[in-house]
Amino acid sequence: MDGFAIFLVIVVLGFVGWYLARSRRKQARLMEESPTTADPGSPIGRDLYEPDASHHAPVADFHVQGEEAIVVFDVPLSGEDDPVLNELLVDEAIEVVREKRHTLPIDGVTVVVVRAGHGESREIGRRELPAVGELPPPVESMGLSLANIAHDPFAAPFEEETDHSVVYETKTDVPSDELGPIMDELKLPTGLERGLRAIGIDPGHVSAPDLVLALLRMFGYGITDQAVPGTYMVIKDGLSTYILTEPHRKGEHPELDESTCKRFIAGFGSSGADRGLLLTGKYGPFMIYDMEARQPNIRFITRERLQGFIDWMALG
Repeated sequence: MDGFAIFLVIVVLGFVGWYLARSRRKQARLMEESPTTADPGSPIGRDLYEPDASHHAPVADFHVQGEEAIVVFDVPLSGEDDPVLNELLVDEAIEVVREKRHTLPIDGVTVVVVRAGHGESREIGRRELPAVGELPPPVESMGLSLANIAHDPFAAPFEEETDHSVVYETKTDVPSDELGPIMDELKLPTGLERGLRAIGIDPGHVSAPDLVLALLRMFGYGITDQAVPGTYMVIKDGLSTYILTEPHRKGEHPELDESTCKRFIAGFGSSGADRGLLLTGKYGPFMIYDMEARQPNIRFITRERLQGFIDWMALG
């Protein structure tokens, strides 16, 4: 593993630790104030784009069986064992038990068992308690966050000169057959993939727009739904970006059509946002060059441009 890869893994782990610690503090306070209404074990994070959504591993189940407190996370696991992700989830499980002890006694518990997976889960770790019913001290935050150290990944496509095709090429020969999963064509750094899995996102089964939105949330962008389905307003550091998403669905033409492009232009014009971005799993027609040239504050992140956009985010 080269130096950059090691740095990226450390940063992403720091981000996850920071968000977990913040969520734990917030939920512990809620439990103290209203233990009958707060449910920190609920699968928070499923509504990924809610502005104040907590970003910790979604909990599928928690129960005590004999001397074991069993925590099940609804987190997608890769085919290979990931010791770093497993350790993060074990730490998170301890905090779940800490929060749940208000409603479910753990006086006889000696070990916390951690299971994870979408659908069918498997055991990925366990931790012995210091004494019966006694939890270890809370995990301290690593003090790092992608939201704090990363540049603005949106800035890259907008900072290019008029010949921005040098970075984002447009495909001219659109295949006539069905498009495969977007991740078959992308290389996602291990650190970013691990961060996505830790918040319940399976990189192997996600559309191109949802992948970018999830990464943006990891980078600290506030994302809110707009009135029109599939549109979002993204804000960070006072700069707003209007987003229209257009996933590719089975049986659809693999190229972005003109009507969607015009709908994006119209939506951006009425949004009042500083910038506009269309995210799609489809290929881009040549006409998007003219649209971008006429309106410098808009960009189309199409299928063939997506890897470059992710690379910019990873290099932040």
